[in-house]
Amino acid sequence: MPSYILGIDIGTGSTKAVAMGTGGNVLATVKQHYPIQQPHAGHSEQDPEQIYQAFIKCVADVVGQLRSSPEGISFSCVMHSLIPVDADGNALAPMMTWADTRAEHIAQSIRDSVGGEHIYRTSGTPIHPMSPLCKLIWLKDNQPELFNSAHKFISIKEYIWHKVFGIFEVDYSVASGNGLFDIIRLKWSREICNFAGVDSNKLSEPVDTTYIRSGMKPDVAAILNIPAETKLIIGATDGCCANLGSLAIAPGTAALTIGTSGAVRVTGNKPVYNFGSMTFNYLLDGKTYISGGAVNNGGIAVNWLLSSFLNITGIGSKDYDNLFNEIARIPAGSDGLVFLPYLYGERAPLWDAGASGAYLNVKPVHTQAHFLRAGLEGICFTLKDVLQTLEASVQINQLNVSGGFVSSDVWMQLLADITGKTLVMLQLEDASAIGAVYLAMQVLYPGTDLSAPEQFSVVEPNMSNHRLYAQTFPIFKQLYADTRASMRQLNQLNN
Repeated sequence: MPSYILGIDIGTGSTKAVAMGTGGNVLATVKQHYPIQQPHAGHSEQDPEQIYQAFIKCVADVVGQLRSSPEGISFSCVMHSLIPVDADGNALAPMMTWADTRAEHIAQSIRDSVGGEHIYRTSGTPIHPMSPLCKLIWLKDNQPELFNSAHKFISIKEYIWHKVFGIFEVDYSVASGNGLFDIIRLKWSREICNFAGVDSNKLSEPVDTTYIRSGMKPDVAAILNIPAETKLIIGATDGCCANLGSLAIAPGTAALTIGTSGAVRVTGNKPVYNFGSMTFNYLLDGKTYISGGAVNNGGIAVNWLLSSFLNITGIGSKDYDNLFNEIARIPAGSDGLVFLPYLYGERAPLWDAGASGAYLNVKPVHTQAHFLRAGLEGICFTLKDVLQTLEASVQINQLNVSGGFVSSDVWMQLLADITGKTLVMLQLEDASAIGAVYLAMQVLYPGTDLSAPEQFSVVEPNMSNHRLYAQTFPIFKQLYADTRASMRQLNQLNN
């Protein structure tokens, strides 16, 4: 029977489990999907019970495959979720996801206020409707009965943790993403809590990301088919775990993740503040900061390209292959066609939930394939925009890349050409789940060497293409500035 640690990544559209042997070999992977509901404009909700059941299924499936129990289970988790619950941990309303923008006006008012920068620098969290800080104020203002009746306000990881143990605890990493946590003092900020109108006793007890708990509820242990005394490591957020999982922890190396959304992140021993671009500063552990920026329009924008231009529903791997084959026929720069990919608003570095997508400089020469290539180039330009913001404070020579699209040679070459950086792909499994495993290994097996695997892929930029993209990039940035007011006017006409 193999000895292994199970890394669980609770994501936006699915929960993934990766079983890794203590020697670093992947033994099994499973995934369970669940839906997102958008009942009203700006609302993005999920049923936390469906996500809990996906967690149960993932663990049980791996245990069934390997016919043995894990040495430990460690968690990675999507950020910025908010669930009001009663004293028994039951959800009183659907979970608000990171993509929920109903608190946009609240975020804008905080950003514009005299104390906005102080709130940002204390919490390390960008002031945006994704933040639970803004969501809480929205609930207080718009659903006061729900706000007042809630026993706790928790994230999806806390919801699952309470299901398993019956205790409300939150790791520093998840806490550092909700806008109410002091990332230097490692405790809830009384000042920000008072500003939001929520008492800190309505929040979970903060613990370090290496915190271990055992003694799960007997009925849960029975369903999972593992001993109740199995060690569970509370873990960190998906972005922080992805840095660890892709070994982007050394100076000069950043992690770049492309999933439903996308992000660029660096690791350091102090925050990297930029109020204008609002770089985030989240905790990997009590003394390590993951700083960077996230974009809304990653894989979700690619899916829009497939469904809108190629009329594809039920998108599968072959559809992505066909897309990349199409764009490979078009030269770098898409013959001057430029796409602003802000289909779902944008986070870093624009922080404009009202931004929208746009194609510009359309000419008769442009074919469907041009529109597809320009679409991917636009997505890569947004990631370069975040990268450029970080490079104002730290030097970055290499990008360790992870996410669902790293297997596409076409997209990886395009990304290398636009950023001008060397790309390194260490593994194709989920970097966040792997990072959760690495975090657990440091606790359960101190001194474990987290070195690069023997096999990995490297993509170097085509410097001729990079020079072309370097000329296009400032135009791309200026186009957003030039069209921002028009975007807002059009949004008002159609709402």
